[in-house]
Amino acid sequence: METDPPRPEVLAIAEKELRETPERVKEATEALRELLKGDKTIYFRDDDEFLIRFLRPTKFYPESALALMKRAAEFKKNNASVLENIMPIEEEKFFLENDVVNVLVDRDQNGRRILITNCGSLWDPSKVTADQIFRVFYLIHLGALKEPESQICGTVVIMDFDGLGLKQVRGLTPTFSLRLLTFIQDAMPLRLKEVHIINQPFLFNMVWAMFKPFIREKLKKRMFFHGNKMESLHKHIDPNFLPANYGGKLPKINYSSVEWYPVIRGLDDDIK
Repeated sequence: METDPPRPEVLAIAEKELRETPERVKEATEALRELLKGDKTIYFRDDDEFLIRFLRPTKFYPESALALMKRAAEFKKNNASVLENIMPIEEEKFFLENDVVNVLVDRDQNGRRILITNCGSLWDPSKVTADQIFRVFYLIHLGALKEPESQICGTVVIMDFDGLGLKQVRGLTPTFSLRLLTFIQDAMPLRLKEVHIINQPFLFNMVWAMFKPFIREKLKKRMFFHGNKMESLHKHIDPNFLPANYGGKLPKINYSSVEWYPVIRGLDDDIK
């Protein structure tokens, strides 16, 4: 976890892309705190650090930040069966025994965190349900929100469909698709900058048919399809910041979620 204050070059990105200046931070956090106090329908922490998590993705407009907080609360309420009292220890088996979701050690050339999800042969839906994958995504996003530089620079997702078969297609239900896309597009206070689909076989068209109706224009513009052409991926993520698995110049990935599970466990108190 990188919880230090943003470096000067990252603060420059924040000012350019998010309207972030010390004066605006002070003004917006105070205004959002007052708005939150006056709204009896939702209950959130109101310390500066927490409020900034919602102000950064809404470019320091307090009313927009409050609206995002309301959508986040509504999403949790509507998906209570999957998210209620979620804690990392409940997904320990997922982290320790499966290689479905991974977060790269290195950020990319734009300071963005890179999350990889293996939706192909590495995923056995009989052992790991789509709901579990969503729960883990949710826990990881809570971790990323603790990192000021991730709040500012955002994240990139690589979805690897290598070896996709019918059992994986059946595992990606319409319910999961709708839940994931509602979260990303309405309720996630984290900047999702790009989604890269790689190694997708012809069968992927069945998956895409499920997701496509729920995808709005803003997200559609951030989605890129590369097949097995890694040079196409490299137009967006510099190979100097990618492992050899994806045609990058860094060593092959030699770790899985087993190694970084303790990092998520370290967030127990915050998640609680």
